[in-house]
Amino acid sequence: MLSDRQLQILEAAKRSGRVAVDDLAARYEVSVQTIRKDLNDLCDQRLLTRVHGGAVLSSGVENVGYDARRVIAADEKAAIGRAVADLIPDRASLFINIGTTTEAVAHALLRHAGLMVITNNINVATAMRPYPEMEVVIAGGVVRRSDGGIVGEAAVDFIRQFKVDFAVIGVSAIDGDGSLLDFDYREVRVAQAIIGNARHVILAADSSKFERSAPVRIGHLTQVHTFVTDAAPPAIHRICRETEMRLIETGQSAEASATEE
Repeated sequence: MLSDRQLQILEAAKRSGRVAVDDLAARYEVSVQTIRKDLNDLCDQRLLTRVHGGAVLSSGVENVGYDARRVIAADEKAAIGRAVADLIPDRASLFINIGTTTEAVAHALLRHAGLMVITNNINVATAMRPYPEMEVVIAGGVVRRSDGGIVGEAAVDFIRQFKVDFAVIGVSAIDGDGSLLDFDYREVRVAQAIIGNARHVILAADSSKFERSAPVRIGHLTQVHTFVTDAAPPAIHRICRETEMRLIETGQSAEASATEE
């Protein structure tokens, strides 16, 4: 788990792309050795990369560790999870793919009744399994040790057997042009099958995804029916308006939320 200071350092790196040891030591009134330890801890979790005099955000070719991602924007993810759960009625069928935000959606759905949930996310299956009102169907395939995601052609073939009411998908990054991105091409194939076999696609992603990059393209925002986030930049607002996609921002008041019906 990250300390409050480490989380603040990570947020500072996200804002500027780089943090300096001396600046951080002065800001927090601690020794440079303490800051170096904080940076080393963040680098061990692949959140930052050390450079001379400080650290920079990790490159966009490898994802952050799953446990570390859980604590990034945790409150925002919980609010997104509740908002997505409000969109899904009882006795619906749905896909949920791998991700810490989609896992938050699963926890918010636990009070629903009569759901059929098909997932390639072991964490989602584990959370929902004890609830008798949930029918949980888990895809077969290769289990990634890093996060419990089930990927590969077997998972894709399994997903294609279904046609469900809703798909709840998460992504690793969202480009300014609306491209949805991920790190693992095997997971991308599963996500594409999920999008193609759902009547209504809900994208659940916190605003940190706009500040990141990833090398593999899943698809585009135009393939999504509803996008739930804590806050979206102007370019994403424009795409949502032009495509009449519904945008729900949980970080905004009901009056200020930019929602396109």
